[in-house]
Amino acid sequence: MCGIAGAFCQPDGEQVVRTMVERIAHRGPDAVGVRQTAVGDSWLHLGHRRLSIIDLSAESDQPFVKDGLWLSYNGELYNYRELRASLHGHGVRFVTQSDTEVVLEALRLWGVDALRRFRGMFAFALYDERRGSLLLARDPLGIKPLYVMPRGAGVLFASELKALVAAVGSELAVNPRALVASTLFYFVPEDLTSIEGTVKLPPGSWARWERGTATGPQRYWDPVEEAVRAAAQPPADLAAVIEESVAAHLVADVPVASFLSGGLDSSLVTAIAAGRDPGIEAYTITFRPEDQRLEAMPDDAVYARKMAAHLGITLHEIEISPDVVDMLPRIAQVLDEPIGDPAAINTVLMCQAARDAGVKVLLSGMGADELFGGYRKHLACLLGARYRGLVPRALRSRVVAPSVGRLPVAARGRGLRYSRWAKRFLSFAELPEEAAFRRSYTLYDEKEILALVDPALSGDVDAVIGGHRALYTRGGLADHVNRMCLTDAQLFLPALNLAYTDRSSMAASTEVRVPFVDPVVFAAAFTFPGNRKIRGLTQKAPLREAAEDWVPSDVIDRPKASFGAPLRAWVTNDLGPLIDDVLLDGDLVSTGFLRPAAVRGLVADQRSGRRDQSKQLWQLLSMELWYRDVRARGVRAA
Repeated sequence: MCGIAGAFCQPDGEQVVRTMVERIAHRGPDAVGVRQTAVGDSWLHLGHRRLSIIDLSAESDQPFVKDGLWLSYNGELYNYRELRASLHGHGVRFVTQSDTEVVLEALRLWGVDALRRFRGMFAFALYDERRGSLLLARDPLGIKPLYVMPRGAGVLFASELKALVAAVGSELAVNPRALVASTLFYFVPEDLTSIEGTVKLPPGSWARWERGTATGPQRYWDPVEEAVRAAAQPPADLAAVIEESVAAHLVADVPVASFLSGGLDSSLVTAIAAGRDPGIEAYTITFRPEDQRLEAMPDDAVYARKMAAHLGITLHEIEISPDVVDMLPRIAQVLDEPIGDPAAINTVLMCQAARDAGVKVLLSGMGADELFGGYRKHLACLLGARYRGLVPRALRSRVVAPSVGRLPVAARGRGLRYSRWAKRFLSFAELPEEAAFRRSYTLYDEKEILALVDPALSGDVDAVIGGHRALYTRGGLADHVNRMCLTDAQLFLPALNLAYTDRSSMAASTEVRVPFVDPVVFAAAFTFPGNRKIRGLTQKAPLREAAEDWVPSDVIDRPKASFGAPLRAWVTNDLGPLIDDVLLDGDLVSTGFLRPAAVRGLVADQRSGRRDQSKQLWQLLSMELWYRDVRARGVRAA
């Protein structure tokens, strides 16, 4: 796992690439390289930061150059040994034991058709001396990032947006539509980037540059097509598929550890991994008791301990009690774009603890909820449709809604979880399918966000909401649950969960692998219709059945928990002064992006206990700190 950067046909390419490589040093502390070659009367400069995982020798350092091909590669190819054997059968001779060389030779032999043969996570740049062309590509589900900036006759690219900002920040400007999207979703969708002039290469796509011309991006793997194709197949042998994926994800020349939250997904991954490597160690998080009370959080560590004892493995417990006042500005920089999810703090601290213990690679259960209907929002949207059908409108509007509206969200220092859930449920239960799903996880409805941001941005609000509607309705899946799952796989998973996991783990120079986020597992998931994924009130039913041979029943049957943080405690207690000093009189308010009265209203609601606005305030505070940071680095205002 590494960081890449490059400049194609840029007169200042060497300095730009060296600046970018230095800015992403955390992604690869084991080796650094910058190489250049002529492209006609211009140049290609490739940069690389290496975190050595497979073939630790210096011969596999990058940029890797062999017989006219130049490669700067970020990722892991889990089936590289099988591909190496196939390439060897075609006469290829290898000089290293790395997956890097396999990527290069596969692209030489099969061209972009090789991309569908790759099983792993990756983003890379390949330069072909003979053609004078640069190929950029990204893995199917968007695990690894790649930011691209067309510039003059060529292009700049990097693993993180902050690298481009560090190198050419004065040429860039904040993208107000992306800030609107972050305000609504608390993350930036894949089709937007928070800095104008830059784009994210879409997951499952490639693009090619030759001097003065560009091709793409073009899809080599389309999640909608794959899901529709899978839905026509009989249900997969899910236990076998997941076992094989976890086994593949253990390929490494360094020790591999595991996240173990105590939930079904991480427990299943850890159990399968422990079957292959009985010496594997696991990491879990705990919270201060007072934070758990205000958040009304379950004690997940109890289940993590049970699971570790069941497997006979070592469990490391990391108490998450950071000084969030100091930590939040750092996290805003780490996340690269305005992402308002405090779980990033958990990931940074857990990965740092693992790294301090000498661990470079960790397995995660991320992705199972998106693919198998495991989030509360999935069940809640189904219940909302039933609620509309079964409860008379008059009773809903005259009795239920007013009664729930009067409920406080906290009392006597203790969070009232079911009150929060009831309020949240009624915010979308009356809406049609797509709008209900969107509102089930966005921070505001359309009216609320229009009242919060500059009125001139109403067109951007419409565009962001329209983008969600188009994504949700694209395809042809027959059932409600799988439409939600497919939307999550294209939006929520890459833009939020994979994004914060990549940036947070790499900030600690560690690699997180996600066996559920895999094209084979993806296809298997969509062979199950929605009524098999959610049966009554039971979610992820196929996954629970698949786990029976590995995971104890009390872990399989435990209530849903989330990889969250004591957000309400932090916002209520720790962050009060920062909200007053940084947010209420901040740059986003003074520039007019946010309306001051609306922001003050959110703060007043939170502090009075009338409504839970902690997610909203965390997101706005995170975005304010991100905005100040990029402006200080020369990026122009929105």
